[in-house]
Amino acid sequence: MNIIRTQAMELSSIPAIAYKQKLTAGGAGLKLLRLDSAATAVFTIDRRTADMIPYGPYDTGLFPEEALLEALELTQGLPYSARGKIAIKSFAAMDPEPEDVTEEQPDAVDMVDSEEYQAIVSRYSDEKNKLNYTLMNKDFIQFAAKSKEAGRMIAARALEEDILLYIITSRAAFLSGNKNSLDSAQAAALIETLDEIDPRSAFKELKAWIRGRLARA
Repeated sequence: MNIIRTQAMELSSIPAIAYKQKLTAGGAGLKLLRLDSAATAVFTIDRRTADMIPYGPYDTGLFPEEALLEALELTQGLPYSARGKIAIKSFAAMDPEPEDVTEEQPDAVDMVDSEEYQAIVSRYSDEKNKLNYTLMNKDFIQFAAKSKEAGRMIAARALEEDILLYIITSRAAFLSGNKNSLDSAQAAALIETLDEIDPRSAFKELKAWIRGRLARA
C-alpha cells in the first residue's frame, strides 16, 4: 500500500534514512529508520515552530539530536508523492515494522496526485528536487499583481483568505491547464500540502503581499 511521503534521504551523521510523510490526523511527520538495526523513530512536525515532537518513545542513543536536525534539513522542501513503504530487509525478520501511524485517511481530500499539485512541483522544483519557495512566491505575486479580479477583491477589501484562495486556484489552473476550477476544500488541501513541505508556510511572501495591498486599499 502506497503512502504519501517524500523520497528517502540517507543521513551522514548516523547509518539511517529519513523521509517526511502525511499524518493520519493531518500535518506532517518525520520518520527515521536505522540501516544497521530495526530501530525507528517517528516525529510530528509542529505547524508553527517546525519543532519535532516524538510520536512514541525512541532510543536517543540511536537517534541523537544531530541526526534529527539533519533529517529535518534534508527533507525540507522535498515534495510529496504516493510511494511504497520502506522496510530494511536485513532486519525485517528480527523486528517487523509496526503498522505505519502516518498513513493518509482514505476519506481525506488528497491533492498530491492532482494535476495542479504536480504542475506546481514540476515548475518550481530545483536541481535537488526541492521546491523553490522564493521563485514560487515571486511568480504567484507577479500573477496577482496583473490580475484584474485580484485587484477588484483587494479594492473591495475582501478577506485575505479569499484573495489567497483565488490567486492560488487561478494560477494553479493555468499551470496545469486544467480548466475545472478547484473547489474551496481542494484549494485548502493544496495549500496545506505545500505548507507541510516547508512549515514556514509555502506562501508566506504572497500572504504578506496581500496584507500590504489590503492595508493600502
